[in-house]
Amino acid sequence: MDREDAAHRLSAFLKEKGHPRSPNSVLLALPRGGVPIAHELAQSLDIPYDVLIVRKIGHPENAEYGIGALTEENILWINPEIPPDFRPSQKLVQRIIDDEKAELQRRLQLYRNGKSLKDLKGMTVYLVDDGLATGVTARVAAKYIRDKGAKEIYLVVPAGSTRASKQMRQEITDVLSLIETDDFAFVGQFYESFNQVPDEEVMKLLRSRPKRFS
Repeated sequence: MDREDAAHRLSAFLKEKGHPRSPNSVLLALPRGGVPIAHELAQSLDIPYDVLIVRKIGHPENAEYGIGALTEENILWINPEIPPDFRPSQKLVQRIIDDEKAELQRRLQLYRNGKSLKDLKGMTVYLVDDGLATGVTARVAAKYIRDKGAKEIYLVVPAGSTRASKQMRQEITDVLSLIETDDFAFVGQFYESFNQVPDEEVMKLLRSRPKRFS
């Protein structure tokens, strides 16, 4: 499957489960991979969507290994349970944080003209990504959404690891996924086509939204 196919399957799955549960609902996509999926879901479910920008803080020796994440309004979380023999120096971590802050601001300016996300008080939020591996970015995104006053938070993904899904369910309303498995190495393993989503595609999709939240 590709992201469009995943979105169609997720749409049918969500409708079967009775979603959206509230007329006061919004989809928030984690860019860039979550945007094509949220775009399709927004049209199918007839609810607005926007982006929520979160940047993973990767380990200095392995960028794919997330040790934390940073989201809008500078909500930062660093995993306190990193094994001592794998824990990087604060100087190296701070350098990565500074780089990710710059990238976050670049995307915020590009995707939302630098504007803050609207208040989420009392809303049902569907956080959308193209997969759930470690859950680092999703956890920080969920904290941001809670702090903005959301009533319910659902994480919507085509595929997720059992461990990360279980952890997320302790912090949000539920995880809604087509596939949940212990055999989870990386997100792309569940796709036949898993190309990177460029900024240009994100902007094209955001400009063509039938319903805007911003």
